[in-house]
Amino acid sequence: MKNIFLFHFCICSYLAYSQPAIIINSKKAYKLSIDSNIQKRMYNLQNLIPNVVLDLKYNTTNNFTTKKLYKKALSTYMRMPAASALLQIQNFLQTKGVGLKIFDAYRPYSATKLMWELIKDERYVANPKNGSNHNRGLAVDLTLINLTNKQEINMGTGFDNFTDTAHHTFTMLPQAILNNRKLLKSTMEQFGFRAFDTEWWHYSWPNNANYEVMDIGFKKMRRWTK
Repeated sequence: MKNIFLFHFCICSYLAYSQPAIIINSKKAYKLSIDSNIQKRMYNLQNLIPNVVLDLKYNTTNNFTTKKLYKKALSTYMRMPAASALLQIQNFLQTKGVGLKIFDAYRPYSATKLMWELIKDERYVANPKNGSNHNRGLAVDLTLINLTNKQEINMGTGFDNFTDTAHHTFTMLPQAILNNRKLLKSTMEQFGFRAFDTEWWHYSWPNNANYEVMDIGFKKMRRWTK
């Protein structure tokens, strides 16, 4: 009986991750989604989190693609549980004199497709076949800043560094940098996020199978969110 159960579990898991993602790209579909589950509502992080700093790399050419992938991304967004957890994280970190700087959160599905065409390496870019946690509003790329001078705390590499040095398991760095990474990781995990092994800046909210992939532009997202 145990073997039958395990076989059934493996088949269900395979089907869940191998089938193409459902993509929401209209206001009607988005509204139906959040009406079915209020936790699917997207929140504007700039409005929700006091003093959060945004440095949205894909709204500029200062990213690994050297292209501006977003149009009119004046803020960024996440689903209700993830956004609420980030607010708690910001409040917790402020007691330590540090805060959050966000490089990216919600990412339209069309942008993920463009990234995949350039890299095609799932260690660093999501395969668009199933969509990414960024597309679902569940992933965030971020770092820590010193609240006194607003400068980024040294994490050993910059954002979107596709080398082993950016991996959580890489330890050939000064102890101060390892401590900085540990502070970010332990805090994110304390409030429910999960780290991504090959990117010290990337964290995801669990249970992504419960959320649809979205391909909604930032101008529309701004109008439809809180």
